[in-house]
Amino acid sequence: MIKNLSRRKLSRTGGHRRSTLRNLATALFQHEKIKTTLPKAKELASYSEKLISTAKPSDLVARRYISREIKDKNIQKKLFEILVPRYQDRSGGFTQIFRIGERPGDGAEMAIIRLIS
Repeated sequence: MIKNLSRRKLSRTGGHRRSTLRNLATALFQHEKIKTTLPKAKELASYSEKLISTAKPSDLVARRYISREIKDKNIQKKLFEILVPRYQDRSGGFTQIFRIGERPGDGAEMAIIRLIS
């Protein structure tokens, strides 16, 4: 019986996968739109939406949790001062994924993920 297959492994070890998602989330919060492969975009959407939902209360617990996940102080500040007030009345659905075709080099399916404005 196979269990716990809810996440994509992205051909990485656990620590590398966590670092990849943290770096992608930092880039997404900084630029509000990034281009990546479709499986990474799908995982990033789930991860970043949980981060935004966690940051919504803007209390000390939320700030400490976000500081554990997002290391850049400027991005943390942007998350709490710009992004959280923007999504305060939304209960979810903070990201959109657009498929943009295949990458010429290896044929990987590419996607653009962006934050809803």
